[in-house]
Amino acid sequence: MTLLRRLIRLLCGTDPVLRRMLKYWAATCVLYVACIGMLLVQVELGLSNPAAANGLIAFGGCGAFAFYLLIRANARLKLEPDQLAVAQAVFSLVCAFWAYAISGPLRAAMLIMAVVIIVFCMFALRPRQTLVLSAVAIAGMGATMWWLQAHDPVRFPPATEALTFGYLAGALLSTALLSGEMSKLRSRLKRQKRELTEALETIRLLATVDELTSLVNRRHMNEVLKAEERRQAAGADTCIALLDIDFFKQVNDQHGHAVGDSVLRCFAAAARASLREGDVLARWGGEEFLLLLPDAAPGDARAVLERMAERVHAMLVPGLDGRRISFSAGLATRRAGEPFADAISRADKALYQAKESGRARIVLA
Repeated sequence: MTLLRRLIRLLCGTDPVLRRMLKYWAATCVLYVACIGMLLVQVELGLSNPAAANGLIAFGGCGAFAFYLLIRANARLKLEPDQLAVAQAVFSLVCAFWAYAISGPLRAAMLIMAVVIIVFCMFALRPRQTLVLSAVAIAGMGATMWWLQAHDPVRFPPATEALTFGYLAGALLSTALLSGEMSKLRSRLKRQKRELTEALETIRLLATVDELTSLVNRRHMNEVLKAEERRQAAGADTCIALLDIDFFKQVNDQHGHAVGDSVLRCFAAAARASLREGDVLARWGGEEFLLLLPDAAPGDARAVLERMAERVHAMLVPGLDGRRISFSAGLATRRAGEPFADAISRADKALYQAKESGRARIVLA
């Protein structure tokens, strides 16, 4: 780790939330530095009193450093981000009032800073908080203007101060109202984003998962097979099996389709519990299922199917009156360089042989 990275880590910590808060603090510091630079120019031009300007610079610097310490200690203080934002905004407004009082003929420019402070808080505060902060700014600047015109009416003519205050109040109230509309828009965008994310997740599930059994569907299974072909171009140690629930049509005819759906769900749960890590079971169509067994020799694949057959036979399906379920399976080993479509075709023929031989058995192609 370089010395610069160590320094950044020391100053900013490693917590993402803390770093984001410090970024906002750094942005306000940039504004402070720019204002201090302009204030020093005013002093150089004789437009501001040096002692008053130096006092404001010291006050602003100490305040900025105090807020840095406050943010760094927030892990223990547990202050909410909006509480810190309000505190920083009030501090900045006090600096703006002070700057207005000492800026002489340039004091009207300080009113812009008051508006900027409110705008800066629009993104961190709720509309009501922004409105209250705007009221504080209006009251604070109004009190500053009243005191100045009362004690120095020559430099601060009452009529000029009154008109200036009116413009400022209008600007700040308008900004506060716009903040409310901005907050509503932001909330609506967040809600729409959340709804879009949920819709995309639903679409993804519908595109990849069978709704009834929660297994991979046929479309996604084809993508899995293509990926497996690319992963094992030579086709070594990969088996494929086609499974068919025995006498499933009789179940539907005698007990109804609702019980048939229960059989499919229970079969999927029992079969999935028998798989190894990396095996993929998909609903291929109706009561037929396709099982991919990567990195499995025929003996290992057969052991998985036999374990699956035991679990399926042991399960009890509600509404089936104690009838046991079994399945027939055709198992094929993928040959070197063979497309999975050909291996599935051979597994299908083996499945047909299993059915012809009396069902409830596994036939190796």
